[in-house]
Amino acid sequence: MITIKSQKEIDLMRHAGKIVAGAHALVETMIKPGVTTQELDHAVEKYIRDAGAVPTFKGYGGFPNSICASINEVVVHGIPEKRRLQDGDIISIDIGATFKGYVGDAAVTHGVGTISDEAKKLIRVTRESFYKGIAYARDGYRLSDISNAIQKYVEDNGFSVVRDYVGHGVGKQMHEDPPIPNFGPKGRGPRLRQGMTLAIEPMVNAGTYDVVTLKDGWTVVTTDGKLSSHYEHTVLITGTGDPELLTVL
Repeated sequence: MITIKSQKEIDLMRHAGKIVAGAHALVETMIKPGVTTQELDHAVEKYIRDAGAVPTFKGYGGFPNSICASINEVVVHGIPEKRRLQDGDIISIDIGATFKGYVGDAAVTHGVGTISDEAKKLIRVTRESFYKGIAYARDGYRLSDISNAIQKYVEDNGFSVVRDYVGHGVGKQMHEDPPIPNFGPKGRGPRLRQGMTLAIEPMVNAGTYDVVTLKDGWTVVTTDGKLSSHYEHTVLITGTGDPELLTVL
């Protein structure tokens, strides 16, 4: 069931979202060659807890950390470890924070040091595809209008959209209805209504869209070993036309 959030719930989600945005701003200052993903994880957990929230991901389904840190060919759910970032890597950081029972969820892909032109384009197209999609995140449109716009933009730029993982509703739970694919024909699915809160998150591969989960049960990688990028915000469907991004400062 898709929930419509009350103003009180939206205010709590907005607060959670600002904590997530602040954590992402902290991470951005830290990413450089030589830093470990474990150091990023510890810094984010401290930031979230100091802000009066709890890390949504930690313990979720048994996930061991506060952030997902996905390097290069890792698509999503990368587990922070002692591995040091290297010049030329790209890394997707996914962060969730729960404040007074409500969740904010966002992801950004960063370049480490000097990255290739292909990596720059992949990161740019992934981010831009999100904004192409949310042009349809308006009261009265159908959910798949977002999906179709993302897919078209990604494929027009020579990349592929991951099929096995999708966006989702968000609120009291990190994963609520509806699932939000980043592909498919337009004009399908539920109509968007004021008060819906959605985690819209293109996951884009440089090569094939096929992915596989590693033996740890979490880490998802591209089957061809090519780069992957991820971009996500928690989005509120408003009554004024333009959607509101809840995970920005």
